[in-house]
Parts: sequence; C-alpha cells; structure tokens
Amino acid sequence: MTFVILVSSSARAQNAVGIARSGSLHSKLDLPSTSLNFSKINLSGQTHTESRSFSVKNTGGLALSVTVAAPSGSPFFRVTAGQGEMLIQPQGKATVTVEFAPVIKGDFLASIAISSDATHGKSSAKVRLSGSAKNSLPTPSATPTATIKPTTTATATRTPTATLTPTRTATATATHTPTATATATRTPTVTATATRTATATATTTATPTSTATSSPIVPTDVLTYHNDLARTGQNLTEQILTTTNVKTSFGLLFSVSVDGLVDGQPLIKTQVPIPGMGIHNVLYVVTENDTVYAFDADNGSSLWHVSLLGTGEIASDARSCGQVVPEIGITSTPVIDPGAGANGTIFVVAMSKTKGTSNYFQRLHALDLTTGAEQSDSPKTVAATYPGTNPAFDPAQYKDRAGLLLLNGQIITTWASHCDLGTYNGWVIAYNENTLAQTATLDVTPNGSQGAIWQSGAAPAVDSSGDIYLLDGNGTFDATINGSGFPTSNDFGNGFLKISDSSGLQVTDFFEPTNTTIESGQDTDLGSGGAMVLPDMVDKNGVTRHLAVGAGKDTNIYLVDRDNMGKWNASTNTNAYQFLSDVLPNGEWSMPAYFNGTLYYGGVSAPLQAWTFSEAMLLTPPSSKSSETYAYPGSTPSISANGTSNAIVWAVENGSSGGVLHAYDATNLANELYNSGPSAFSDNKYMVPTIANGKVYVGTPNSVVVFGLTN
Repeated sequence: MTFVILVSSSARAQNAVGIARSGSLHSKLDLPSTSLNFSKINLSGQTHTESRSFSVKNTGGLALSVTVAAPSGSPFFRVTAGQGEMLIQPQGKATVTVEFAPVIKGDFLASIAISSDATHGKSSAKVRLSGSAKNSLPTPSATPTATIKPTTTATATRTPTATLTPTRTATATATHTPTATATATRTPTVTATATRTATATATTTATPTSTATSSPIVPTDVLTYHNDLARTGQNLTEQILTTTNVKTSFGLLFSVSVDGLVDGQPLIKTQVPIPGMGIHNVLYVVTENDTVYAFDADNGSSLWHVSLLGTGEIASDARSCGQVVPEIGITSTPVIDPGAGANGTIFVVAMSKTKGTSNYFQRLHALDLTTGAEQSDSPKTVAATYPGTNPAFDPAQYKDRAGLLLLNGQIITTWASHCDLGTYNGWVIAYNENTLAQTATLDVTPNGSQGAIWQSGAAPAVDSSGDIYLLDGNGTFDATINGSGFPTSNDFGNGFLKISDSSGLQVTDFFEPTNTTIESGQDTDLGSGGAMVLPDMVDKNGVTRHLAVGAGKDTNIYLVDRDNMGKWNASTNTNAYQFLSDVLPNGEWSMPAYFNGTLYYGGVSAPLQAWTFSEAMLLTPPSSKSSETYAYPGSTPSISANGTSNAIVWAVENGSSGGVLHAYDATNLANELYNSGPSAFSDNKYMVPTIANGKVYVGTPNSVVVFGLTN
C-alpha cells in the first residue's frame, strides 16, 4: 500500500536532502502491511502478550513527517515502539511494534487494521491503527479489588486529611491476576503488604469517597524525563484536561507520602499487572533516601516500595555541598522500558555509603515494574576509566544529576560534581540495558578539569539520527584548535555538545560561547540548563533546518544547527545558528518546553515567556509572558494538549511559603487558567510537573501531590 505525496520544493531544499532536482519531488509513504494478525490466544489463568511489527517507509525524495497514533478499538492493544511523530528521511524507514495483551479470560482472535491519511500536497501523514479483539467467552462483570474506607478529620482551615486504607479481598475479579511467583522470590528489601496506607488531602469538608474515574481514550505513559527523547515536555494525547475545565473544576485531589526528597520527575506507566492486586495505572516515585515507590496513579494506594540500600548502608551525606540536602540518594529521573525483562523494567541510579565510614557507592539498578525486584545482573556498581591525564571515576566525588537516557539498548548516565568541590571531570557512562555490562565511557575534559553535567536534572536529548545533545558545565576548553576546528586536547568544558554512541561514545560536534574561558572562570556557564532537540523547520529559503536549543547562566539563548553546530569563534557568537543575547537576564537553571511552533522558557526571577518560531527563527520579543515572576531556580514547564487543541502550559513556582502549581493558556501566557495557591504543598528546588490521563503530579520534599478535576 503506497501513498504518494507530491511536494513542490526549491532547488536548495532538494539539495538539502541530497536529491538532484528533476521536476517536482515527492514523498512516498509505503505501508507494506494493511493489517497485523495475532495468534489465537486462550487466556485462562496466566498473562499473555504477543507483539507484531510493520514498517513505515518513505520511498520518495523528500523527508516525510509521520505520526503513528495509539491504537483504537480495543484497550488490549498498545504501541511499544514507534508511536508518536517521527521524521523519515528519503528512502528511510521506521518500525512500529504493536502489543496485544488481554487482561480478561477468553479465547481471542485479534488483529490490527493499518491505514493512513496521506494526501496530495502534504509533507506529513498520520498512520492509524484500529484493533479488533474477538472473544468467544462472555466478559465477566468487574468486582472491585479494594475497598476504600477513609476517615476524615476536619481542620480549622477546612482542609481535611483523609487516611485511605484499602482492604484487599480474595474475590476473583474480571481483571486477570498474575501468579505471585515473583513475590515468592523477592528480596527482603521489597515491601508489599496486604494493607496499604496513603495520605490524601481533600479540598472540601465532604467525606472523601472512592469513585471510579473514566479512562482516557488514549492511555498516556510518561516513561522518561520530559516525555520524549527530544525533551520537549509535551503530552499531546491529553483528552481529559481542557482549557475550560481546568479553569472551573480543577484542584488538589490527594497526595502520597514518601521517605525523602523527590528530585526525579514522577513517571507513569498504564495498565501494569501487579501480582495479586490486578491491573493498575502506576505512578513511580524515587527519593533521596534511596527508595523507589509504586502507587496507583488514580487513587494513591500503595502497590509496592523497595529500598536500594545495601546491608549496613545509608544514603550519602550532602558531601559539603548545598545542592542536594540533607542526603543524596536517587537524584536523577529514572527511565522505563516496558519491553525489558519479563514485565518491563525501571532503571534507577542510587548513591549510598556504608554507615560510619567514608566508603561511597554509585549503582545502576534494573527493577521489575510489577514488583520492584532486582532483575538478573542487577545492580551494577559504577566504575570507569578513560584515556587522558585524569584519575578514574570516584563514586564519592559525583552524583547522577541529569535524567537517565535509554538509547539503542543502552542506559546512558551523565555525572555532576558536588558544587565545584574537589577534582572532577565530565563523565558519560553507558551500560547494556539487558546485562548492565558497561559498553562505553567518555570524559569530555580528559586532559583538563571540571566540565561536569548538571542540566538542572534534564536528561540528554536525542535526535532522529540517534545523536545525543547536552550542555556541559564550567571546565577546561582548549583554545588551541586543530584543522577540523576541534580542541587539540579534546577538552570541551562549557560546551553545547553533540555525542555519538555509534562506535563507543565520542564528541562529534560542538558549540562554545566566544567568551567560554571567562564564563567558566566566573561560573556563568551553560551547564545549569538543559538541551532540547527541536522539530525540523523550513527557513525562508525553503531549506529544512535541524535545530537544537539551549540556555544557561550567561543570560543568552543559543540555537544551533545540528548538522553544523558552529564550534568556537574567538570574537563572536554568530557561529551559532541564532544567538539571542540577554533575553534571560538572570540566567536559566531549568529546561524549556516546546509546543506547536512555540518555545517556553522559565528563567530565574523572570516571568514564564513564550517565543514563537517563524521560518526556523525565533521571533523577538516574546509573544506572551506570565504575570507571575518565578524565583530561583525559575521553572521547567510541561505541556498538555489533545493534538493542537486545549493546549495548557504547566509550571511550578518555588515560593517562601510553599510551592504553587500554575496552568496557562499555551497560546497566551497572560491568561492564567489555574493556580494552587502557596499553601497546597511544600516547594522543592527542581520540580517538573508530570501530566497524564487527566492528572498532574508534582514532587515535593516528602510526597507527590496529585491534581485533577474535582467534579
């Protein structure tokens, strides 16, 4: 099945994709399959999943933007690889994998119909999947697996605190209950008791009740920092929250208590089979006390939690640095691979020490999504060396600040120092996700010093070619340049770096501010912000541009061309694709968000601001800004939208009297839809809101607070 899209193009644009001009170029969307058929499945007592894949090809001469939608028709289908928007280059292809996972008993014949809306004159297309799951057995009626019995204590502030104590029943249910084999083999550090306790804060004096909430048509997972590998922060499948109901019927629903600071972004995985407890949408939370929690994302009940501390260990002390206090445990945002291991895996890096000693540890853990149990070969102690003049990796000297990256079957970690104390360098260390064997190391200042990777918690970004982008902190940059424009000693401190993992890890391109050495010496480097890969854009000459954006402490926004980042010019910053000077007057200690041609930045002591793209350039001044000013460290915004409609920008404000959740109309930040007020929750230094399935999740010093529709 081939769809032909004819697109007129200038000669310059045609040259940009490496095709000689011959009349009018076109893209061809080729879907070799029109359907996927699954084997007959008899589900009687065990979980059963089956996957099928198909290719999406572009056999034409122009790049084609293809969006693969989530399956419709049956809730038992999900896309495990290839969902969302992707750019397919001429003669390129992408693989889409669909999983069928029924959760009720029956004899199933399942299939997926594949179609496309590819039409003449468009350079983009949508691929639609429609699932059919015919069950020869009648569907049993649902029996609740938990009874919520809240007790409410009214307070003078009219904010009652309700303790929810679900009582598990042994009644058979309509949802398939997996066997508890994993439970029997779990280590003593995993806690999964029959009676769960969660704390929920109601916003009225009414007695809280357990009510069923409707599931969104497209269940949304948030498996990695800021939603996607480009780190855009956008959830484009939010079908519950709208600009209307957020303004009129939105508020705090409940909170879940944890044992330490929540610095990593909360993650969401829907439709997870928890042994003995049925199917749940799961909220995953990590703390600086080295604990990983799994909660029901819809009501806050506890599913399991596990400590990653070894025998005789405690979380690390703050290492004489005020960045992460009072303890350092799990600082970075984990990453989830639903296809790894028997039930999916969450990957976490934890720092600890032997109590009463100076023996410190950094370990990479791979935990079963359904139980929290360690997978085989887990954990892996982090150790590394790299050619150059610097010492080996010292676990006491570093923390894993930036979020984890899952790329090409590797877990890629990046490492920050404790303030600027001691001897340190810029480490990037990769591990095989299945065996946790170390696959590659990189020191971005191998013959110099410093150059650590903070990014205020932002994970490295990745483009469609698999190249990695990050902002490096203050450190050595060699002003002696070779014939290729690279520093002769391979020291890239304070750089906007492009890293390839195709053959080990290596810096393949970079951009350095013209005054990079001065910035590193004055601690006004780029490393306080995160890098983002932008969607392809066409400039005024018809050339498709591949861009990335970043900003740090030096008050500037830098757009770089990913095909030629600009390297270093001793006298000017015009080697960047676009250089916006002093537009973030107090610097950037956070991560931007992107939606529908607009870039959102929340700088320090500044309003949240929106810049609009036109012909692959940012327009100035900003198109809109919030009336609120955000104190240090500014704000990392996130986006929810249903396609391009009902777009909302969410941001968390740090305040002297508490944190505040704000919601703005994405088309005009002056239009605030909601704010929680300063007493809703305690503030935390780096808070990235997670939006999924009608709810907003925010980490605090000792909990995750959950907002949603109140009626």
